[in-house]
Amino acid sequence: MRNDIHPNYREVVFWDLSSDDKFITRSTIETSENITWEDGTVYPVYKVEVSSKSHPFYTGKNVLVDTAGRVDKFRKRYGTKETTEA
Repeated sequence: MRNDIHPNYREVVFWDLSSDDKFITRSTIETSENITWEDGTVYPVYKVEVSSKSHPFYTGKNVLVDTAGRVDKFRKRYGTKETTEA
């Protein structure tokens, strides 16, 4: 293999800012900040806005979409085609 062509693959802390949840995983993402983990080890940290701890799909707090309103809006905008029965 050629040298110096592979990204730096290391352990990184991902910090969900909306739920204040932190987890460690391996990644090649480049960061400029560091954080001291609970065991005293210093890891690079990457801040994210949404993770599985805060996303509505994973937390069960889904918002129901008003599909009937979408259909009415579509019909109002483009009209409806009248059907004739033979």
